[in-house]
Amino acid sequence: MDTIDTIHPNRSTVADEGTPRIFGRISRLARRALDAFAVWMQKRESRWTLRYLTDDELRDIGLTRHESMAEASKSFFWD
Repeated sequence: MDTIDTIHPNRSTVADEGTPRIFGRISRLARRALDAFAVWMQKRESRWTLRYLTDDELRDIGLTRHESMAEASKSFFWD
């Protein structure tokens, strides 16, 4: 298994035989959109988790309360 396969396990490098090419492109576009949404949700969840860490837990990961609140309050469009 290649490294990229461990990051995106559902990624297909070969279009399905017998399906029109347009469906393969739409499928790839939909997959990329879903992947982007999944990454956004993971970041969102991580940022929300930062809000509830104790000062000791934040110190363990090398953040201050101010830094964690700044990260947690980033907008929807922030990368």
